[in-house]
Amino acid sequence: MTSNGPAGAASSDAGLDTVEVVALGESMVTFLPTRAGRLADVPSFERGIGGAESNVACVLARAGHSARWVGRVGADGFGDHLVEAIAAYGVDTSAVRRDPDRPTGVYFRTAGDRATDAHEVAYYRAGSAASAMTARNVDLAAARSGRVLHLSGITAALSDDCLALMRELTAPRPGRPLVSFDVNHRPGLWRDPEGPRVLLDLARGADIVFVGDDEAREAWGLRGARAIREALPEPDVLVVKYGKGGAVVFDKDVPEGTEDAAGTATFVRALRVDVVAAVGAGDAFAAGFLSATLRGLPVRDRLRHGHLMAAAALTVPGDLAEPPARGHADRLAALDDRAWETLRLGPGWTEADARAAEEVRTP
Repeated sequence: MTSNGPAGAASSDAGLDTVEVVALGESMVTFLPTRAGRLADVPSFERGIGGAESNVACVLARAGHSARWVGRVGADGFGDHLVEAIAAYGVDTSAVRRDPDRPTGVYFRTAGDRATDAHEVAYYRAGSAASAMTARNVDLAAARSGRVLHLSGITAALSDDCLALMRELTAPRPGRPLVSFDVNHRPGLWRDPEGPRVLLDLARGADIVFVGDDEAREAWGLRGARAIREALPEPDVLVVKYGKGGAVVFDKDVPEGTEDAAGTATFVRALRVDVVAAVGAGDAFAAGFLSATLRGLPVRDRLRHGHLMAAAALTVPGDLAEPPARGHADRLAALDDRAWETLRLGPGWTEADARAAEEVRTP
């Protein structure tokens, strides 16, 4: 962890290494309850980390990819913790900037009810260091130093300066990395009623877009994957998520002779999962899909790896889970359709293959 000069000054690291994925956005310290109950009743919390974009970077790094997180945190203890914890996942944090005048964002949440996913979340992020990100105080060279640049709509909602930064990063330019954009519509963050239109514009500038069917309906009044694709014809790859139902991918890399300009539509059912907490699953899905994309796997397997990473997140209490070993994930992704659809995963499933391998090595 290093401080890189004045808070308002951007710098470009000499000889910056190219990585597979750069994720840019706000990360926060999270406080998870030590027992179930209302926020008013929970006596203590355990500290963790959270942030849509850094979550993706952490999962990808743990899955064996080179990843960099670009963001801003306060010059405070919570900022120290975030940078150190994210770096511990194997993520390059050298481009993170420290702000001496603004705090690191934090939030508290209760444990979700398994049947309804009802929970409380209290955010303390207004005026955070990340909300002051601009194209002048963020290292743009670092942001553009990956094969893939992963962004989300959350950043655009934080401030006008953050939105201008997002427009800069999604604008067409020579040598631009592949831009991955998770819509992540958060109505509570937007002060501007034009937020849904802004998200649509940003998505149109991306190469890979992730959006939930439910959020597309809420933000844009669109129902169904085909309607979403008609509203978003520009991205080469569009992933429409149906939660427990599965996900659809439209890919413009259409087999020769296919007439559909929107791209081939591929659907893969989600796995049956014994859910511990419904947090972090969307970020994990994006990480799994991007991991398989970087590896050049077929579209069906990209979706399956997304579902597997989501299942890892759903079976732990926090935002981040240890992903399955690559070989383990590849074997599950290669199952025939019947075996895939009957597979059920519960807490600890990502460790099962590692334990089995250890037992083989240790008679």
